[in-house]
Amino acid sequence: MASMSDPTPHHFRDLLHAQRVWDTALPSFDPASAPAAPVPLFHTWFAEAVAAGQAEPHTMSLATADAEGLPDVRTLMLHDADERGWHFATHATSAKGRQLAARPYAALGFYWPAQGRQVRVRGPVVRCTPAESHADLHARSTGALAAALTGAQSEVVDSVAELHRAADAAWDRARSEPDTRAPTWTRYVVEPAEVEFFQGDARRRHIRLRYRRRKDDDWARELLWP
Repeated sequence: MASMSDPTPHHFRDLLHAQRVWDTALPSFDPASAPAAPVPLFHTWFAEAVAAGQAEPHTMSLATADAEGLPDVRTLMLHDADERGWHFATHATSAKGRQLAARPYAALGFYWPAQGRQVRVRGPVVRCTPAESHADLHARSTGALAAALTGAQSEVVDSVAELHRAADAAWDRARSEPDTRAPTWTRYVVEPAEVEFFQGDARRRHIRLRYRRRKDDDWARELLWP
């Protein structure tokens, strides 16, 4: 008999199909009441996700393209959302940092199932200044600095033991030198060309509101079929 930790393909499909979506009351969303620009609406939805008890609402998927133009995606934290765009940070020498250097365009995805909401952002990516990147890292926790000082992100590591040795050394340095620099740590901004807000509906009458930037930096608002 297969255990829950080692399901057969048939058991996996049964388990998969038994899962429910949005097993909670969902908020309404009137797109006619949306603001003229996307960032204020994002701020409102983020605050409402926090109030609804959404776990880790500041996490997002970041999609980039590799040297062959193939998609790549990972989950990381949002650092800010302002008039410039959506901010995140990573090492410029990491896989995503190298991909952004070659193809400076990205997509972000937020999913807040506590309210049946998604937000998608697409646009060009710009690097912040070294001073902004340094300030970004040192505004965070000791653990964040230690992580930034541990090894070479995305490179091969020989063993877990080597990882632990490097992490322990990085923690010691982060505690003793809290203002130390991580030269490759870089803050990036996705400057939005398109932002879509998705509000789920129990009867599948999902509301999709897309903001599209015009050449004059104004925004067109479009309602999309679900």
